[in-house]
Amino acid sequence: MKLGIVGAGLIVSTLLQFIHETDVELIAICATPNEKEKLEEMQKEHGFKYIYTDYDEFLKNDETEIVYMGVNNFLHYTFGKKALEAGKHIIMEKPYTSNYEQAKKLVDMAKEKHLMIFEAISTIYNPNFVKIQELLPTIGDVKIVSLNYTQYSTRYDAFKRGEILPAFDYKKSGGALMDLNVYNVHFITELYGAPNKVEYIANMEHNIDTSGILTLSYDNFQVTSIAAKDCGSPLLNCIQGNEGCIYTSSPLFTLTHFEHQLNKKEPVHYDFTGTSHRMKHEFLKFIEVFNNKDYKANDHMMEHSLIVMDVLTKARECIGLVFPDDENI
Repeated sequence: MKLGIVGAGLIVSTLLQFIHETDVELIAICATPNEKEKLEEMQKEHGFKYIYTDYDEFLKNDETEIVYMGVNNFLHYTFGKKALEAGKHIIMEKPYTSNYEQAKKLVDMAKEKHLMIFEAISTIYNPNFVKIQELLPTIGDVKIVSLNYTQYSTRYDAFKRGEILPAFDYKKSGGALMDLNVYNVHFITELYGAPNKVEYIANMEHNIDTSGILTLSYDNFQVTSIAAKDCGSPLLNCIQGNEGCIYTSSPLFTLTHFEHQLNKKEPVHYDFTGTSHRMKHEFLKFIEVFNNKDYKANDHMMEHSLIVMDVLTKARECIGLVFPDDENI
């Protein structure tokens, strides 16, 4: 896999912590002109063949097969569309896009052009998640699922001072739903598919949800999914069935461990991640699918991402949260 990267922020630095442990060749990296010095440092440290400060020029590089989108949420659609038009496959950072319609447009375009889009979401490729899928039948009929990702953000302090950074900026498709609850939504929809009903209530400040409670209704069970950037607490994520439960105190974006407990039995502890970087497993899967030209597997990935984007879009509609980018289709 010959990779080009767009962006030079924290998520890209995180990617570069482990990418050399995989079968990826770093071809090019692109960011803004005022980040050129940082790009030169990254080139020296990580061996990029080319650096760019113009995205259109970056896309003209024929050596790049696939583009990793490490840019702000509101740029995902426009940058993704240009990449597909240039014949590039995509690894899109979560969330896929700002809304369902944008995501559907990109997926349709990718299928038409016989290209792949992967969503970089660590949760559903984590070995612990795979084991949870395997153990689910043992807990009987699921009745209640409770998910919680609350994490007091240092950016919230700046937000209260009036410094609006992307994670809290409705103009850049930010907020607790898009930044944190997206992990919970990926988790439950990969296990059970699309819900029958979506409801969302949220604490709003400066036109953005700083925390909120998402409820999803399925045929025979209910899901409560909490995310907060304006407060914190110990976490518990739990799937409760009539014959047992599966639970973890880990946020689902890392899912470092979990417990499996049947009724009247002692819990069994599982941890299959070890010391591996949380993002490494997803990239290993992307490489496998990409190298094998497994379009069937990628179709499932894209359809799953569409379900997630549908949930997130319906949730925003519940609170009247409109992004300026919603009109960009």
